[in-house]
Amino acid sequence: MLLEGTLERITFQSDDDGYLVARLTPSGKGYLVTIVGKLIGVRPGETLSLEGEWQEHREHGRQFQVSGYRTLMPATIDGMRRYLGSGLIKGVGPSTAKKITETFGKYTLDVLDREPDRLVEVPGLGRRKVEVIKAVWRSQQQIKEVMLFLQDLSLPTGLAVRIYKQYGDAAMAVVRDTPYRLSDEVYGIGFLTADKIAAGLGVAPDDPQRIGAGLRHTLGQATDDGHCYLPAGELTRRATDILDITEDLAAEGLQLQIADCRLQVDGEPGSPSTCNLQSAIYLPPLAMAETGVAAAIIRQARAPSAIAGFYAQARWDHVFAHLSERREISLSPRQQDAVRMALTSKVSVLTGGPGTGKTMTLRAVTVLLAARGYRCLLASPTGRAAKRLTEATGAPACTIHRLLEYAPGAGGQFRRNAEWPLECDLLVIDEVSMLDVLLANHLLKALPPQAHLLLVGDADQLPSVGPGRVLRDLLDSGAVPSVHLHEIFRQAAGSGIAESARRINLGEPPEFSGHSDFFFFAAAEPERCAQMVVELVAERIPRRFGLDPRRDIQVLSPTHKGPAGVIQLNKLLQQVLNPEAPGKIEKRFGMNLFRTGDRVIQQRNNYDLDVYNGDVGVVAAIDHGEEQLHVQFDDGRTVPYDFAILDELALAYALSVHKSQGGEYSAIVLPMLMQHYAMLQRNLLYTAVTRARQLAVIAGDRRAVARAVANHEVQDRYSGLAGRLRGGR
Repeated sequence: MLLEGTLERITFQSDDDGYLVARLTPSGKGYLVTIVGKLIGVRPGETLSLEGEWQEHREHGRQFQVSGYRTLMPATIDGMRRYLGSGLIKGVGPSTAKKITETFGKYTLDVLDREPDRLVEVPGLGRRKVEVIKAVWRSQQQIKEVMLFLQDLSLPTGLAVRIYKQYGDAAMAVVRDTPYRLSDEVYGIGFLTADKIAAGLGVAPDDPQRIGAGLRHTLGQATDDGHCYLPAGELTRRATDILDITEDLAAEGLQLQIADCRLQVDGEPGSPSTCNLQSAIYLPPLAMAETGVAAAIIRQARAPSAIAGFYAQARWDHVFAHLSERREISLSPRQQDAVRMALTSKVSVLTGGPGTGKTMTLRAVTVLLAARGYRCLLASPTGRAAKRLTEATGAPACTIHRLLEYAPGAGGQFRRNAEWPLECDLLVIDEVSMLDVLLANHLLKALPPQAHLLLVGDADQLPSVGPGRVLRDLLDSGAVPSVHLHEIFRQAAGSGIAESARRINLGEPPEFSGHSDFFFFAAAEPERCAQMVVELVAERIPRRFGLDPRRDIQVLSPTHKGPAGVIQLNKLLQQVLNPEAPGKIEKRFGMNLFRTGDRVIQQRNNYDLDVYNGDVGVVAAIDHGEEQLHVQFDDGRTVPYDFAILDELALAYALSVHKSQGGEYSAIVLPMLMQHYAMLQRNLLYTAVTRARQLAVIAGDRRAVARAVANHEVQDRYSGLAGRLRGGR
């Protein structure tokens, strides 16, 4: 059945799949009807041609269920006015829209399409505003064209905005001519989406472009799991499952990709004949990063030092006595070894668990350097870790990205590099377990040859979210000196958190009794566990310990899904900690409902906005007119997000344990259930517990805790860094 009419208002719309509930005036009628269905991108004032059928909803009455639609430009002046003033163009509200339609009447849309310069005739519109309207109108028409194309393929039409942002006016040509470029170049579009577009365009299943894209996608999925490469045989086996082709075709495609340098063997460009089933196959950026890190470490270790000559002759017994007497920095023999190592070895590694004195060791290093006028820089992978490093050592620290001075306006490059290196005699990088091979490569490029590098971390924590295992590879290679601290100093060894972390690391179950900072609450059923978590955060912990539930307490979960997973816990905690109220503005995007005052986390690196994966902040404002959400981050900066990229944000009342790396919180609450079975690993539990500074609480099933402690089978990562370091290349 067909229904045509003018869209009056949208009652509800999901940004995730475009499902909406709206009111529409049928053509030639004087009443409103309700329409429901997936209609992404429609605006009030548009004329719609709908396909579907009438249904009787049990609660909401008669509705038109839309199965397909076409948008038509508004035919009436009133429709044009509402269409232009619906938020379609930033800065053009109902008042400006009224002036435009009063000026051009029924020819308004023709003017916008064919003679947009005539907008200067509109009273109150300056040349600058006219240029903005022209650009946005042109982009909207291009986006609409891509939307309609995606709609015909039953794909999410919301992707059109991302495609247009990447390619501009060439967007439609790229989609039609080279669809697999989308999976390589547009964030949020994977191979499967590009493959569906290609299939709609008639690309054959055995087309070499498709096979090549599928191989790169397969390798990209592996890097998402932390691998730097895959053996050729495993890569082709995985690709055949995705592409539904024979292994012979996949192997032929792999040879073509290597010949075209789209993929690399053993990190080096090579001929197809060099590839066998065990050959390491890399994406070029990862090959370059891994070989670059290995070469830089070896080169740095061999280069002359700016400070080692002086400290090699130091009378260390006097040095450490002076630190203890004058600075109240008393060091154990192992800590003293670490200080000597950092100041006399060009590249070194300091590891240890919570409470073992890594921070005190760093304080000693920075104090000794400052006393001689040497320059020391400190940095961490995340803002939270950098802030904690500053508080602990008293020396300024920043994120690695800010240390390297990322410059979005300069082509998206780090300003600090081999041509303009950092100015320091020693560089300290904390939380190195979080450092992936790509960022490590950029960091090492910017290190001056004469400087020392001290890498500090806890090798027993979860590995980096990004590809590689830099800290573990450095330790396994034996290529650089290292010191491991194991004696617990925190709170005179009375910390239940530190003691429990030590026991977990040894494969022993933690003890929940006899401590004032480590507790367990039984709640083996998932729904009850989730309720217990909310109760602990909102009531029990604030009442007993005086902690702010929104600022001081962080919920961590092993998984994203399920009743006690990150997604559901965020919804429950939002309802309690930041409920709907007059004056609080909301914006729904996909599965998330954002509200002013919400705690949120950035989920990917966005170099243009200078925000990075793991940055946490609070929603400061939501402007529906400008279609922007403003987040005030922990470093004090307020960053505007266009509504189109809100999938980069998520609520942060609850975080995955992986996302919590580098952070330290006054209190953590961790649900652990047998439903989390696949994620119950020793390093995950250890990482979660060591995020707590004052209080750690586990809620759930003791069997899940025991399973995590017993499970030390961590999936290994394909990484060639340790071998390159051992081989001196």
